Amino acid sequence: MPPAAKRGQRPEKNVEITDPKAIRALAHAARLEVISELYSTQASRTATELAAQTGLTPSAMSYHLRALQKWGIVAPAATAGDARERRWQAAGTDFTIKSGGGVASPDFAVLDLELDAYRRRVNAYAKTRDERRKLGEPADGPSCVVLASSLLYLTPAQRAELNERLFELLKDYELEDPNHIPEGTQRMATMWSMIPDDRGPSSAGAA
Repeated sequence: MPPAAKRGQRPEKNVEITDPKAIRALAHAARLEVISELYSTQASRTATELAAQTGLTPSAMSYHLRALQKWGIVAPAATAGDARERRWQAAGTDFTIKSGGGVASPDFAVLDLELDAYRRRVNAYAKTRDERRKLGEPADGPSCVVLASSLLYLTPAQRAELNERLFELLKDYELEDPNHIPEGTQRMATMWSMIPDDRGPSSAGAA
């Protein structure tokens, strides 16, 4: 099924965080890992499973999950069979943070943690790739890791349009069923960033 044909089949619910206290509650690496895992996969996980990904104990992870539940970010999930451990899921399909604060505001602290998480992914992939090369295994293709940087001059309306179009494009490639991973696919982490660049002349392009 073409990616575009999958859109609209999954009901969408955007969880938007605007309360500064809630944003501060996110400024923890383990909590951001949980949000990334649950929202990107749209699958349920136990505290033990999430703890294994973050290096925490299951009891510590349970504490963080309850904190995220308090702000409506995660929610208890249905338990399959006779499972004894509570499962958790994302409270929606999309997650956004909106804050009009200054440079020291909590949303920038969250951004720092997201960048740290991305660095950990890069370092982990580089280590795995080097180990494969030592074993003589074939390397991934050039499109496996992509980093692109560009400078654009955009009006506020264009910024909003670009952001919306990009997220619509990413939705085309979301799994139709988060519990079914198509054969031959590889889990990929993506990050989209757009921030004003004040290093250039503010009068650029002026008549």
